[in-house]
Amino acid sequence: MASTLQLLGHLASSTTTTASLSVTVTPAVRGGKVRFLSETARRRRLVARAAVSGAEKEKAKPAESGGKDERVVQVHSAEELDAALKAAKNRLVVVEFAASHSVNSKRIYPCMVDLSRTCGDVDFLLVMGDESEATRELCKREGITQVPHFSFYKGSEKVHEEEGIGPDQLAGDVLYYGDNHAGVVQLHSRADVEALMAENGGEGGKLLVLDVGLKHCGPCVKVYPTVVKLSRSMADTTVFARMNGDENDACMEFLKDMEVVEVPTFLFIKDGKIVGRYVGSGRGELIGEILRYQGVRVTY
Repeated sequence: MASTLQLLGHLASSTTTTASLSVTVTPAVRGGKVRFLSETARRRRLVARAAVSGAEKEKAKPAESGGKDERVVQVHSAEELDAALKAAKNRLVVVEFAASHSVNSKRIYPCMVDLSRTCGDVDFLLVMGDESEATRELCKREGITQVPHFSFYKGSEKVHEEEGIGPDQLAGDVLYYGDNHAGVVQLHSRADVEALMAENGGEGGKLLVLDVGLKHCGPCVKVYPTVVKLSRSMADTTVFARMNGDENDACMEFLKDMEVVEVPTFLFIKDGKIVGRYVGSGRGELIGEILRYQGVRVTY
């Protein structure tokens, strides 16, 4: 199974600005709120359209899966979700909360399926909110009021959530929170930064580009696919690293010492010294700054 890096072929062809799609209100959704069907009404609808055997099973999916061996696993209760999160340990888990009557759930689900095929280091789960009383209780526990709703978990902790998004933003979120990219060094403390600086210092040392952000930072997510792509194309001359300031107290203290007041901030480090910085999420501007600190003359 390939890793999330294969997402880059798609993401690199799009702009770095991701557009959110608003939730389309259908007759079964009032005011953007999920209206879960009663068990009786659900069964009546099934009987009315059950032209083939297994109709109830197919109803539980927002879109055709295109195969029996998809990696999107449907869960049917809070107990199943909690068990899946525990089993995943520190892997990223993406949970889509959907409903059978939601047009946008059906539209986004094929993207979930595509991502599940591509991202072998991410677990994908599906919860149909109107499937049963158990799933309705699960949605209530998780505070789900609109669908499709995506929740991202690591170590059983919710690290991010989105609703009303399109395929590009979903793919970007998976890449950002997946955190498994060999080309981008993940830093978790000042000691990690100092060790990487020492490793790449001295004569012949590479330029170090440190991407400083926060877990719930939209612009940080927006620019990260570019960072991953550059880490591959510039591997011979540049080392790319990332730190989330709100990961722990040590990271936050490092940001304060570096006088980082806005994110994303990119610190350019050469021979153990910070030689410059760029604040923003512009792809072209970031590339231009990197080339400048590599010694390439850039004309704007």
